[in-house]
Amino acid sequence: MPSPKKVLLVFLPSESGVDGARSLYGEREITPFFKWFNRSLKTIIKQSPFAIPPLSLMILSSIEVAGVEQSICDMRFEEFPFNERWDLVGISVQTGMARKAFALADKLRSAKIPVVLGGAHVTLFADSCKPHADILVLGEADDLWKELLTDLTTQTLKPLYQSSGFPDLGLSRPVNKRSLIKSRYFTTNLIQTGRGCQYSCDFCNVHLLNGHNLRRRAVADVVSEVEQFQQHDRRIFFFVDDSINADPLYALELFRQLTPLKIRWFGQATTTLGQQHELLETFARSGCQALLVGIESIEARSRSAHKKNQNKAGELVRAIKNIREAGISLYGSFIYGLDGDTLDTPSAILDFISETKLDVPGINILRPIPGTQVFERLREEGRLLFDPLDVTAYRYSFGQEMLYKPKNIPLDAFIESYSTLTRQVFNIKNAVTRGIAAPRAKSAVMLFNLFYAHLYSLSRHDLQHQLEKKP
Repeated sequence: MPSPKKVLLVFLPSESGVDGARSLYGEREITPFFKWFNRSLKTIIKQSPFAIPPLSLMILSSIEVAGVEQSICDMRFEEFPFNERWDLVGISVQTGMARKAFALADKLRSAKIPVVLGGAHVTLFADSCKPHADILVLGEADDLWKELLTDLTTQTLKPLYQSSGFPDLGLSRPVNKRSLIKSRYFTTNLIQTGRGCQYSCDFCNVHLLNGHNLRRRAVADVVSEVEQFQQHDRRIFFFVDDSINADPLYALELFRQLTPLKIRWFGQATTTLGQQHELLETFARSGCQALLVGIESIEARSRSAHKKNQNKAGELVRAIKNIREAGISLYGSFIYGLDGDTLDTPSAILDFISETKLDVPGINILRPIPGTQVFERLREEGRLLFDPLDVTAYRYSFGQEMLYKPKNIPLDAFIESYSTLTRQVFNIKNAVTRGIAAPRAKSAVMLFNLFYAHLYSLSRHDLQHQLEKKP
């Protein structure tokens, strides 16, 4: 009987931010205390709410084909196992880490190990990925991966696997966690109920990659998956959908059925939930501890300029208060530097945070991801600060560098105002205060705020460094 084909699925860490709390320009200090503090914090972050498994690789590793053994290498925690034999290595490529992915792929191919590249970056920029791969997988791989693994067993692999449409999520596709090391993560209980987004925010690529139509898994399949996961990990559940309340009737039925299981869960939603009173009450009863909501901007001009039209700014305050009054803590994500923003925007953000008592405010800088509408527009307007012809020049960081020139604010003034804003929002006193005041998940809220105090200090350091070195 021939030995099984060994397949390794690889997830790469980002260069900085939540995957390592590193400066883009090296450590700020060389004192022994700072080195100890930073090393300790990196270790804690890996066991914090930031550290969750890569869901896409969980899904692929759950696809079973006779004669194939699959494993996951999460390089946030381990080095690539070059000392083992691999019949195929699959690398998930995200824009922002493409250079690192290509470097690993080139090294593997030079050692005669076949490489398959997939993920968002490969789907959007297949031509630039071809020189670094033996095989490309374009689009959602749920069906394609089984075909590819079958071809591996028969030695009939093709250079390209691409579906003409989206996979049917109504089909039962059980996900297991056999390839995960449980102790590495804050939780292994990641659940996806559907894909697609009906909105068209110009800074987002979800609707480009997963379509505008909401596709949902069967409620019974999701409930069964939760029950299965619960047997192996009793920790918090995380529903990873971009908007768990996008289909209110579906969400209402799902969480009514999940209520008897007595889970605790986090998720992502729109602030519209604050107006969906029956669904909000169901979320609270079913064990919802905290939600991330994308506020993005409270400036009407900015919301319009970037096609963020889900809510009117005047409705946001009441919606957020309703959600918190239901006993659910809120992470509210802002983007400062949108096209309608001015130097008065930080004061408005501070007032908004004070009025709503957001438990974790996230103050982000616009990231013009290649492939999005905002990237194309900023490229045409000559406002990008990286080479638009080199999609690997874009990198992800935690607000640690400016990738574009704001429309209404000079770059140096923007960096100064952003730094002042984050210094006012995140400090130890605010972290403790927010943790105590949070409706639920008090320790997680405090932890997030404490980590952000450190991460935003890295942001201020790196932005200032970038400003000093710019032509």
